[in-house]
Amino acid sequence: MVASRESTNNPGRIPALGFRVLGLVFISILLMYFDNRDNHLDTVRKSIGAAVYPILVVVDAPVRLWNWLGNSTTSRANLEMELSRLKSERLLTNARLQKLNALEAENTRLRSMLDARSRVRDQVRVAEIMSVDANPFDHSLVIDIGTQDGVFDGQALVGADGVVGQVIKAGLITSQAMLISDTDHALPVEVNRNGLRTIVVGTGSIDSLELPFIVNNADIRVGDLLVTSGLGGAFPPGYPVATVKTVTRIPHEPYADVTAKPAAPLGQVREVMLIFSSAVAVPEVTVDE
Repeated sequence: MVASRESTNNPGRIPALGFRVLGLVFISILLMYFDNRDNHLDTVRKSIGAAVYPILVVVDAPVRLWNWLGNSTTSRANLEMELSRLKSERLLTNARLQKLNALEAENTRLRSMLDARSRVRDQVRVAEIMSVDANPFDHSLVIDIGTQDGVFDGQALVGADGVVGQVIKAGLITSQAMLISDTDHALPVEVNRNGLRTIVVGTGSIDSLELPFIVNNADIRVGDLLVTSGLGGAFPPGYPVATVKTVTRIPHEPYADVTAKPAAPLGQVREVMLIFSSAVAVPEVTVDE
């Protein structure tokens, strides 16, 4: 009895389902046809899209937020790394620039030294200053050559701009020298303009010298160039020593108050030339017969 009922019901259900599928297919084809020809469903699609858009935004928000956080973290880390690299490069560039500035200054000094050497007829030897005495009342320095290079006591030291000092103690490989600004140093000079001879002595100040033996009626003016006179044998004649800075004539006094500024920047000299003049005796240098 049951089997007969199922057999009688199934044939009826299958055709009904097939008719439904065919109907839906027909309706779909019909809708696509009309939509393709006249876009009748465009408004419907837009309405559905507008209604669904907030849902899409809410669903996609966590993904977008996660991607934004990841990109922000990566960008910040990259920026910090780039900033650190740029800082390192800046420090390295500044260090190299300072070194280049020092090399440029040294090159300028050496070129000035070579230019001065080309104007000197006497034999010279370039030496580098190794150290300077820190005592403000003792203006002395040490150079990097000694008796094995022919240096001798009393030898003249000049720079690119003028006389610097004099060797006071020649060692085997280094020598000690005294600046012309030292209070114990005196140097015979003459006024380049008129040949007036006098003596320049140190004052203990690196940028000032005195001429204590200028009489009141002597022909000397501010700006006069003082050069070595060659008297005394230590300094060959004609090397610039100083420029007259002040001339004060004191009434009823035998001597005027005259000061001068050294021609060479005594506080900035790095290299000096030692003069080997034929007029100067060289006791330490011997010639094998």
